[in-house]
Amino acid sequence: MNEKFQEMMQAELDRLEKEGLSLRIRTLDSEQGPACTIDGKYVVNLAANNYLGMIARKDVKEAAKKAIDEFGVGSGAVKTIIGNTRLIVEGEKKLAKFKEVEDVLMYQGGLTANSGTIPALVHDGDFIFSDELNHASIIDGCRLSKAKIVPFKHCDVASLEEKIKEYESEPGTKMVITDGVFSMDGDIAPLPGIVEVAKRLGAVTMVDDAHGEGVLGDHGRGIVNHFHLEGEVDVEVGTMSKAFGVVGGYVAGTHTLVEYLKNKSRTILFSSTITPADAGAILKVIDILTESDELVRKLWENAAYFKAKMKAYGFDTWRSETPITPIIIGDGQLAKNLSAKLFEKGVFAQSLGFPTVPKDLARIRCMLCSTHTKEQLDFAADMFHESALELGILKS
Repeated sequence: MNEKFQEMMQAELDRLEKEGLSLRIRTLDSEQGPACTIDGKYVVNLAANNYLGMIARKDVKEAAKKAIDEFGVGSGAVKTIIGNTRLIVEGEKKLAKFKEVEDVLMYQGGLTANSGTIPALVHDGDFIFSDELNHASIIDGCRLSKAKIVPFKHCDVASLEEKIKEYESEPGTKMVITDGVFSMDGDIAPLPGIVEVAKRLGAVTMVDDAHGEGVLGDHGRGIVNHFHLEGEVDVEVGTMSKAFGVVGGYVAGTHTLVEYLKNKSRTILFSSTITPADAGAILKVIDILTESDELVRKLWENAAYFKAKMKAYGFDTWRSETPITPIIIGDGQLAKNLSAKLFEKGVFAQSLGFPTVPKDLARIRCMLCSTHTKEQLDFAADMFHESALELGILKS
């Protein structure tokens, strides 16, 4: 064992602990829901991306079980060899219809969708114009592409236009990439303006709809539907690990795009596909969302209710426009202390600090779901207030 290597890692761990940035990974001891058992303690759950409660929904679980009985527990290989089950093919067709696009290609997750799609579409000599607060998976995909990465100011269409014009005379593909919903702040990208500028200046558009799928748009169809931009966005990327409650990702667009990625995307060519259980569950979730928007409406009702309670107590919910509700604390150690105290009182809500968010904007990020009851939300807000008073974050 290399002692210097071990010492280097330990020194970094010590620094993270001292600055309140070290992570504690807790263990889920029960089925995940609006309340669950974590590290042996029953708590109201405000940390999951389980927007619509699909993780524990009975008919979704039954669909996954049926898929296992028919196809087994694993995919067995990459999509291009033998991993492409009938369930995946059906899911891609059904999701394409739901998203109102020509075709869909399913990936193993949102990260592999981004890291496999971006480098397949742009290369050395091309240009990527990326929102400065884009998700890490987008950043990683951009770096893998070897294209020149040009950040533009967060959600600033004028900044985007200025950056594209700066490189307008350069040869190569110009691609604009943005998150649809930004996972740390909960705000929504100004997609109509982004699309207009990109089209006018000859750039390709790509949006990552990870936190918009099942949340924004008619029946949860996502940000493109939300802004009525069907057919205007070149590449839509998303994940099944949020509102859909399983594991998987997708790229949506034209048939040509999908066929190209089947041949060029390294995470399609060199990594096994999603499991039959995930594919079976996805099919059921699409059916549920197609048939009713009740869960989506309930999600937004809960989000509005909780935000109003928190604002009334004097908390800053930053610039959130969605069920993602950041509670700005500022200091990283104080945010971490608040998270720990909340857990003691029966509320699980994780603190987030640098480098995930800026140093002076540490926060507790609250994730609302459609299955939270008003009583659970009242309890959580009350415990936030009580804990913040005890720590001196709020004044009585």
